[in-house]
Amino acid sequence: MPRDTKLILCPVNLRHVRVEYNAYQEAVEMAQRRDAKLIVATVVPEFERNMNIYDSEAYWSEELRKFLAAHPAPEGVEITPIVRKGAVHRQIVKLADEKNVDLIVMEAANPRVQDYLLGTTASHVVTHAECSVYVVRN
Repeated sequence: MPRDTKLILCPVNLRHVRVEYNAYQEAVEMAQRRDAKLIVATVVPEFERNMNIYDSEAYWSEELRKFLAAHPAPEGVEITPIVRKGAVHRQIVKLADEKNVDLIVMEAANPRVQDYLLGTTASHVVTHAECSVYVVRN
């Protein structure tokens, strides 16, 4: 019996979203096909490297709002934007657990040598998430 997917989490890296947002597009299409709700989240560091950003949560909330306005979902797809602070890989898994999501749809860059030594965000999420994870290569 197929699983019932009612809530999808799609983390987006707003620092690189101008280049790639394939996972977001895929997540929106999945939400539409499955009549599911969609959480679009971005995770910001505890300490913002850009000293011109005084309130990182407010700044990135506005950037996420702009991203969603520029890439609107079709009629009927309900999107909840969320901004979290902390380590990206941990916050994605934590948010998925807290919200009891059925599926995480996320980007994964092509692995580099250091990724094999340190691990990638996607590999951590795949390993530690309680739900299914759909990884989109860019």
